[in-house]
Amino acid sequence: MDMREIKVTKSEEETEAFASEFAQSIDAGQIVALHGNLGAGKTVFSRGFARGLNIAEPISSPTFTIIQEYPLVDNKWLYHMDLYRIQDSTAALAFGLDEYLYDTNSIMLIEWSERIPDLLPPDVKHVYILHKGETERDIIVTEEFDENLLKLK
Repeated sequence: MDMREIKVTKSEEETEAFASEFAQSIDAGQIVALHGNLGAGKTVFSRGFARGLNIAEPISSPTFTIIQEYPLVDNKWLYHMDLYRIQDSTAALAFGLDEYLYDTNSIMLIEWSERIPDLLPPDVKHVYILHKGETERDIIVTEEFDENLLKLK
């Protein structure tokens, strides 16, 4: 049975704080898939997530570079991927995404992961960010991909 956590945030700061706390519960080898429309707050969430892993450098969405790599303690890594410019799994494989997906020394944070559903392992944490107002967001954390949540604004 899928357990869902729902958090309502009313500012970027609250979104970042929730993401920071959430990051501290994620272990190396885990993949976190971020879902949300353009402008929903995926980059804000990513910034907070990185802070929760003690990454101090600026975090931006790697839309054009596809991936940003951030070193963590104990030779571990945070890989922040943005697949907006990747059309499908074939393009992702050509890019070499599969080499990252099974790296047990890393945490992967993937934006637009719905473009590669067949490549994701079954134990992905899915985070849906739903734009509810100027600064208000519903953040839903679940262990199952839910296409219906992608349709919500």
